[in-house]
Amino acid sequence: MRVARAFRRRDKILKFEGGYHGMSDYSLMSLAPKRPGNFPQPVPDSPGIPQSVSDEVLIAPFNDPDTAASPIAERHDELGGVIVEPFQRLIAPRPGFLQALREVTARYEVPLIFDEVVTGFRFAWGGAQEYYGVVPNICTLGKIIGGGFPLAAIAGRDDIMAHFDRAKVGDGHVLMQIGTLSGNPVAATAGLATLEILKRPGTYKQVFATGQALIDGITRILKEAGLPGQVIGAPPMFDTVFTEADVRDYRGVLRGNTDVQKRLARGLRKHGVLKSENKRYVSLAHTADDVRDTLAAYQAAVAELRSH
Repeated sequence: MRVARAFRRRDKILKFEGGYHGMSDYSLMSLAPKRPGNFPQPVPDSPGIPQSVSDEVLIAPFNDPDTAASPIAERHDELGGVIVEPFQRLIAPRPGFLQALREVTARYEVPLIFDEVVTGFRFAWGGAQEYYGVVPNICTLGKIIGGGFPLAAIAGRDDIMAHFDRAKVGDGHVLMQIGTLSGNPVAATAGLATLEILKRPGTYKQVFATGQALIDGITRILKEAGLPGQVIGAPPMFDTVFTEADVRDYRGVLRGNTDVQKRLARGLRKHGVLKSENKRYVSLAHTADDVRDTLAAYQAAVAELRSH
């Protein structure tokens, strides 16, 4: 977001309700509002955020291209950039949504930022950009690229990335980018080794097959139990939401029964499957035996849910 603002010399950022982009003040606008506000007005998610930040962030609903396009068109002269998770937490983009964002931001020359910290190298070698066929101006990468070590990266168009180079933009426009772990040789070596493994033929086919087997099995178990739950997401990353309503954005997720979701997670842990109370990630390390054991744990945990 900072490099986009430096490039555009504009302060405002448009983000999407429920989108997670770290712990900066801008990012903590409408990340997880308990009472969502009226678009495009943001809702601060934490004490300590200056009131002035609310004036610099616009909020739009995910998967609603018309509502997103309106403030971009009306206030493009104020916008430094538009940031989005191309796959927002567990919500897949509806057909045409990312393409519409790309079109309207390109029309007004507003940088489009894909937060691919989660989806980068997870959905495809080229990340969600390759998977969905939409290329942003800037993207962030992290998590999977480090092979378990702390590693992250920013990628972008040459004229935007030039703002990290004093020789290209001069003292008044160069961005400060420093950090304790920046350029860490152990993390970088682990990252390079991880990317070589991910390049191997069949890698993503295997990940998607494993994830799909789990999704199909969990969906069957829920249906047989008569529970009003659905699996949302994609094979590399998914979870169960206990609602029968359409889940297309953050407000759709809010309609889910979180108490049942937490009880299911506790039941799975009881039966030997460690799962957080939100996402499930699929790894190359998961085997057919892991799928079988996980589905057996789901069967037992769901049966206990029904009995209580």
